Amino acid sequence: MTPTEIEAVLQAAFIQCETSLCPLSDQQKQILLQVVTESVTRAALLMSARGDDDDDDDAANPLDELTEEQRQALLEFVQEQEKRDYPRGSAKGDRPWKIKLLNDWLHNRESGSVQFIRENYGPQWLNRVKPKHLAQYFAAEILSDNLKLRVGDRIEVSNGLWEWVQENGPCTREWFACTVIRISQQSDSDGSYYNCTIRFDNGSEYEIPGIYQWNRYNWRWPA
Repeated sequence: MTPTEIEAVLQAAFIQCETSLCPLSDQQKQILLQVVTESVTRAALLMSARGDDDDDDDAANPLDELTEEQRQALLEFVQEQEKRDYPRGSAKGDRPWKIKLLNDWLHNRESGSVQFIRENYGPQWLNRVKPKHLAQYFAAEILSDNLKLRVGDRIEVSNGLWEWVQENGPCTREWFACTVIRISQQSDSDGSYYNCTIRFDNGSEYEIPGIYQWNRYNWRWPA
């Protein structure tokens, strides 16, 4: 239901209130319009963000419709939002970048480098974008940037993998040296991704899901 349709339904309800001799004030009408519109829109954006609707596996990748500059801006936006918003223990199915973008639209805020999505494509296009579509381009970036890990590589990982960190908060980001001991490819309804098992210098091991995708920002090459 669009905001226009929601308003039309509420206006009909307001008229019924008047004919029943219990009219609402202009302030009450405005509050109802705002609350209902935001509630319905939030429910829709959360469904979109979770990717709950079924997709045709053979459907074209919506990101193919973007220019190279637009696509790069979106991929950088996705990585930055997921870097900021993934809490400890959060699932891959969470979509903080979509929630952020759609909340900007809901409150008529600028979305920076990805404002073009609102202006040129809209929520219908955004709803078509699924994790597997992003993964296709992230995988291409991995190959082009020589980011592919190998068993035996030494890397550093962030404590953001296992605890909530904030750049300026009480728990800041720290980095720990470790060795890659296993790389495995996984597949699910969102597409393919890679997990990486590391071993710290004290002998403990840890598996990092989505090492090239949603956890790319949580590891780096040693300086």
